[in-house]
Amino acid sequence: MVGIAEIESARRKLQDVLLPTPSLFSRHLSEETEARISLKAESLQRAGSFKLRGAYNKLSELTEAERVAGVVAASMGNHAQGVALAARLLGIEATIVMPEPAPLAKITATRRYGAEVILRGQSFDDAIAHAEHLRDSEGMTLVHAFDDPAIIAGQGTLGLEILEALSEVGTVIVPIGGGGLISGIATAIHARRPDVRIVGVQAAGCAAVGVSLAAGEPITIPHASTIADGIAIKRPGGITLPLIREHVAEIVTVEEDEIAHAIMYLLQTMKLQVEGAGAVGVAALLTRKIVPGTGEQVCAVLSGGNIDPILLSRVIEQELVRDGRYLVVRTSVPDRPGNLAGMTTQIAAAGANVIDIMHRRAAWGVPLDRTGLEMILEVRDQAHGEAVIERLRSLGYRVSAVGRDEYES
Repeated sequence: MVGIAEIESARRKLQDVLLPTPSLFSRHLSEETEARISLKAESLQRAGSFKLRGAYNKLSELTEAERVAGVVAASMGNHAQGVALAARLLGIEATIVMPEPAPLAKITATRRYGAEVILRGQSFDDAIAHAEHLRDSEGMTLVHAFDDPAIIAGQGTLGLEILEALSEVGTVIVPIGGGGLISGIATAIHARRPDVRIVGVQAAGCAAVGVSLAAGEPITIPHASTIADGIAIKRPGGITLPLIREHVAEIVTVEEDEIAHAIMYLLQTMKLQVEGAGAVGVAALLTRKIVPGTGEQVCAVLSGGNIDPILLSRVIEQELVRDGRYLVVRTSVPDRPGNLAGMTTQIAAAGANVIDIMHRRAAWGVPLDRTGLEMILEVRDQAHGEAVIERLRSLGYRVSAVGRDEYES
């Protein structure tokens, strides 16, 4: 059973452990939506996400014998760090099972908190199967990532903070993976303000909750493919699903490019580094999949900031292409000394910068006396990019811009 009493109890345990994360007003989002949008920046929490809340609450309830035996958890990364940090704070040995594709940054951070990390399987479901084996064979306590009343109660403390910071809030937008965060937040908020609308957001590449709600029970979907690894859960919890059904008004999904755009948007407008799972609420607002009332006070939860640096760099590059700041072009030049230098000189004269260049003599369809080129150019905006192409064409180069659809499978 998870209710307001359990959430308030968790808050008392956590009061000296958590950082007071802010609810930041977003002028840009507010102007775009004609609402009052605030962002609960749990990406600035200790261990980089909300997960410390539930993990510490769960571990603080263990008996002395259970503490001595240690704990085991399965995670794509954020729960791993939350459990590892909570275990260190409480003096408990922790073993964390992570899928092999888990981001390196999250693996490294988990080890830094002192936990033993085991890489096993290709998904969260593979990892938790091995964690359950260790629980049974080694006598450790399994700290589930979401389907545990103590975990849900700990996450629910975030809902109390939202109500205190935003007294007029009408809608709260929460990412959904297994459902622990939204279950806790919704339970806490509706105990105090039943009128508040709770909306969940999933990645389209791993949207198990809607299917499960339709079926009336947790359903395992066959695939999880999303940059929002923190919510890449193929099966929601048996405890969380009924709470979602009771408290959540609507669930929407967002696509991968929409998530990437939201990550970049938050980086540019709020100076916040937010991972894919944490950005899905903003993605839903930007794409009008969630439409607040005019002037309504809205809170979107930024659940975590632990994005892998390599993924972040890819997101930034793709968004620069999308915004017209990076231009990908193809052309060819005579295969003789000096011709490549002549082209790059003209590009520089047009005010563009060559970021990357691929030189291919064996390019498909290029005559034998020429060599194919593919270049990434840095330009001021889309209009400048078009001017650069026109300049090159006026000089006799056959130049084509590469559209994003050429790389889609």
